[in-house]
Amino acid sequence: MGSGHYFWAILYFASLCSASLANNAKINFREKEKKVLDQILGAGKYDARIRPSGINGTENTPTTVQVNMFLRSISKIDDYKMEYSVQLTFREQWTDERLKFDDIQGRLKYLTLTEANRVWMPDLFFSNEKEGHFHNIIMPNVYIRIFPNGSVLYSIRISLTLACPMNLKLYPLDRQICSLRMASYGWTTDDLVFLWKSGDPVQVVKNLHLPRFTLEKFLTDYCNSKTNTGEYSCLKVDLLFKREFSYYLIQIYIPCCMLVIVSWVSFWLDQGAVPARVSLGVTTLLTMATQTSGINASLPPVSYTKAIDVWTGVCLTFVFGALLEFALVNYASRSDMHKENMKKKRRDLEQASLDAASDLLDTDSNATFAMKPLVRHPGDPLALEKRLQCEVHMQAPKRPNCCKTWLSKFPTRQCSRSKRIDVISRITFPLVFALFNLVYWSTYLFREEEDETF
Repeated sequence: MGSGHYFWAILYFASLCSASLANNAKINFREKEKKVLDQILGAGKYDARIRPSGINGTENTPTTVQVNMFLRSISKIDDYKMEYSVQLTFREQWTDERLKFDDIQGRLKYLTLTEANRVWMPDLFFSNEKEGHFHNIIMPNVYIRIFPNGSVLYSIRISLTLACPMNLKLYPLDRQICSLRMASYGWTTDDLVFLWKSGDPVQVVKNLHLPRFTLEKFLTDYCNSKTNTGEYSCLKVDLLFKREFSYYLIQIYIPCCMLVIVSWVSFWLDQGAVPARVSLGVTTLLTMATQTSGINASLPPVSYTKAIDVWTGVCLTFVFGALLEFALVNYASRSDMHKENMKKKRRDLEQASLDAASDLLDTDSNATFAMKPLVRHPGDPLALEKRLQCEVHMQAPKRPNCCKTWLSKFPTRQCSRSKRIDVISRITFPLVFALFNLVYWSTYLFREEEDETF
């Protein structure tokens, strides 16, 4: 039993010694990190104001900075302000020969800094930025890694609101290209050059959700610019957004179609229902005008005609045409009534002439001979009847009319002109509106495919 106690005591003492040695090794390792940082970034040893040398340490070549980013989210795309907001992790990588250090036989992979002002930084800025801010919760979301070969990796999380000039001619059947541009502010291409990192320079988070838009694809490119002070290196990312049409189909197109169809109900109401037909026409017209103004309120005032303007304008024209159709029907109804009154007066006049002639024959009943006049007076009933027959014969068409033949198929062929206008409108308005839909959708859908240049 005594020897067993000695064995466990020795084992316990050995474990304590090994733990103490490991802690001392860790402390010594951290001390070595501190010594390396003091060695390369100590006072009087590194000047962050001097840019690093170029490729292979040559002084007369520009410093090359490789850029890549991770697109975390796109919060909004504003059509009225023509801007979009994005949150991304932005990374830059370059080589600074002055920051080389001993990696302690591979044990020290890199050094991490949280203060960007300790080393030289490229003067990159976002040229189409409107607003932007860093993230500082809980600590500033930024780090700098220094590798043994002098390579420097700078990473930061930022949120930006960027300008996005839009062409709204095909709105809401459009695609928009929004760019993210990065350029050097002070260093020309003789001193600083930005390059996209080889491989996959732009990464996008999976299941990226956008309100009313879909990110179809993106493309990286270069956009160097020349000014009076020199040529500056520039990078850009073009993001292609496709507008989701289902929202506009439910909110705009279907309600407009319903309003146009409701305005056609007036054609089926009686001609004498003046208050009902006027109220229906005015109500649909005001509703359509209100919806049109609401649509335009969410869009910027542009000098060209948009696809939605064509749609709302034609729908408003159809509703207004339905209201004017009732005005024409009302005028034709009053004209028909006037003609009926004239016919009634003519029949009364003819009847009065016949009564007068009958009285004259009764008065001359004692005469044995009645001479027929060679010339009939204008008031003579026989002359009047003959003149009416001539007028009807002159007004009769010499050849069949296709429109009248088509109208004769309806039971309203013996009705008034006002009723015929309603019958024609019941057929013409839906046919013309269906033809407009065919032309509208075929035109803008094909234009959307043709204008897709990326």
